[in-house]
Amino acid sequence: MNVKRTTHPDASASFNRDEARVDWHDETLWFVRSKRDRAARLVPEWEDLREAASRIKDHVLSNMHDLLVQFEQNAVRNGIKVHWAADAAEHNAIVHGILQENGVRQMVKSKSMLTEECGLNEFLKEKGVDVIDSDLGERIVQMRGEPPSHIVLPAIHLKKADVGETFHQHLGTEAGATDPQYLTEAARQHLRETFLTRRVALTGVNFAIAETGGFVVCTNEGNADMGVHLADVHIACMGFEKLLPRTEHLGVFLRLLARSATGQPITTYSSHFYRPRPGQQMHLVVVDNGRSRQLGRPDFRNSLKCIRCAACLNTCPVYRRSGGHSYHSAVAGPIGSILAPNLDMSQNADLPFASTLCGSCSNVCPVKIDIHDQLYKWRQVLVQAGHTPAAKTVAMKTMATVLASPRLYKVAGQLGRKVLRLAPALAENRLNPWYQQREMPEAPKESFREWYARNRSEVRGQKSEKIEQ
Repeated sequence: MNVKRTTHPDASASFNRDEARVDWHDETLWFVRSKRDRAARLVPEWEDLREAASRIKDHVLSNMHDLLVQFEQNAVRNGIKVHWAADAAEHNAIVHGILQENGVRQMVKSKSMLTEECGLNEFLKEKGVDVIDSDLGERIVQMRGEPPSHIVLPAIHLKKADVGETFHQHLGTEAGATDPQYLTEAARQHLRETFLTRRVALTGVNFAIAETGGFVVCTNEGNADMGVHLADVHIACMGFEKLLPRTEHLGVFLRLLARSATGQPITTYSSHFYRPRPGQQMHLVVVDNGRSRQLGRPDFRNSLKCIRCAACLNTCPVYRRSGGHSYHSAVAGPIGSILAPNLDMSQNADLPFASTLCGSCSNVCPVKIDIHDQLYKWRQVLVQAGHTPAAKTVAMKTMATVLASPRLYKVAGQLGRKVLRLAPALAENRLNPWYQQREMPEAPKESFREWYARNRSEVRGQKSEKIEQ
């Protein structure tokens, strides 16, 4: 049975009830966006790097089959066990199967947006497996029973007081504690025991190299390394779009990733994995889950270039003032709004409309994804497929009819001005969604068309007088 999700407008309205928190959320993300701009300006060849990254990804998308085969062959040669998952269910079953083979019911996990997309934590919990997220932000939201609200900053919607209360409930810290150093130390002690006792560690994959069969994991906390180096089994999960053709291409993306994400020159840890250490198992799960379908959509295939830097989230005026949870999708913001409809049009039909189409997302994207163009194109696809609300569909068809007829347009304009002037309550009420968010404008005395016709006749009259004289 499908459970109807809360739509983006409803969820963002809930988020906006706390105006002070919304302002803080907005300012914090804009601060990160500003750091990105400063970092980019320090690299003279920044635009050349973006262009190079975009073209490399174009090559990957056009040669995906051959590169995947090459990557698998080299990874297997290195001693990595490669698994293929067609969808989220198969991905989850593969990970659970590896745990069962090793008699394990506990696992430590570093940040992985793919496993969020697949709902792995919830699946394993139902199977009796205890999963601990080791990324600090991920661990905080996991304790709170919330999904991440941001790709890079999972707990960006929370303040220090929220974290302090969460740690007090789950880790026994002092009530009311807000000192970041104290709270971080508490998390450190909590996770230390996890790293030392978990036999299986799961990581995501930032980049996979077809030429070598290796992959790279980027973190700022070193939690992925701690989990993997102390575990007997390393499971890495990746969407197949993470591929790069050759090792030499890696430098382009590492220079772009951290600067775009947080304004850093590079992530603190860029860990390269090529083969399991002696006595260790290394598994790599390569996932499709709708990516082949997206690859086959000419208008939307470029979305698979995404390197999950979240620059588009940090700059988006809608995301900054509506919060990540309003997107009801593992990946929020502009990039999530063009990825989610590919997975389920009916459930995610509202997301491409959660945008001003200002183009700021496309401007900051390090791999030059045409995000705002894809948002506009998704709207057309969704309307044609009948996935928009009936009331909105009727309203748009009515408007199209009016705009197509000069006579109807003139009459509608005259009627609208009279309503605003003589009976404003007909427009200024709860049934008008526009009025709920805005003040209705003062009705003009005449339309531009009427003004133009009047002034044109006056000018003609003045010219006639001059000619007669």
